Parts: sequence; structure tokens; C-alpha cells
Amino acid sequence: MNDCVFCRIVAGTAPATKVFEDDAVCAFLDIRPITRGHTLVVPKQHATELDDLDPDLGAQVFRTGHRLARALRRGGLASDGANLVLNDGTAAFQTVGHVHLHVVPRRHGDKLSFAKGFLLRRPHDTESTAAAIRAGLTALARAEGAQG
Repeated sequence: MNDCVFCRIVAGTAPATKVFEDDAVCAFLDIRPITRGHTLVVPKQHATELDDLDPDLGAQVFRTGHRLARALRRGGLASDGANLVLNDGTAAFQTVGHVHLHVVPRRHGDKLSFAKGFLLRRPHDTESTAAAIRAGLTALARAEGAQG
């Protein structure tokens, strides 16, 4: 889909700060983040809404979001939790016509800064933010390797 910005990001023809990618999904920083580290997970295969999304691919999108949320606790962002949100359709405030899961880092006591971030949605230092998320993914992989 040439007119889809997320398809262009996946293809590498539109700019984005990617933090994770495999054969099925791509994760990158939101250009209008609510909090530092706000990441979007998209299927590489275009699907406008959940009705268009293969359930197995949807499961992969959520698995990746789950992994990123866990990694956010281990990297330099040191979140205490995360909101995982998928807006399905314009009635649910979906603004880009490509299924995407928001992974929004949260910290204890951040209600005011979260509300401010929701209203302002200003980018943070993308390179250091992406590096912190990647470090969290590496720490998570090491921890899982030590357990297995």
C-alpha cells in the first residue's frame, strides 16, 4: 500500500526510529509520543482494521508488544508498567489506517505528566530513547537465556 505511512516505514521509504523488527512485525517510536518510549508495533502485512488482520499475525503483534513492555522495565527508561492499546477503526480513534499496537511506558505517580503528554505529544530524544529500549530487549534476552 503506497499511500500507507506505516507500510512505507516497514519498507524503509519513510523515516522512523525502529527498535525491533522481524519477518512479521516492525516496532518503532511514535512520532507524537504520550510518554518517552511510546512505541508502535505494526504487522508488516497491511491490514487496515482488525477485520483485515490474520489472527495469527495479530497474536504476533501482541507478543511483540508484550515483549517490549517487559523490556521497558529493564532498559534505561525503567518503566513501572505499560499501557498496551489498539484502536480499531475510526470510531475507536484509530488515526492511521494500518493496525498498530501502542506500547506506552508508565511510571508510578505519572498521572499528571501522562495527561500532559497525551495533550502535547512532543517527541523526545529518539536516539537515546531507542537505545534504552534496545538495551531493555537485550537485558530481557539475557535473563531469558539464563533461565533456559
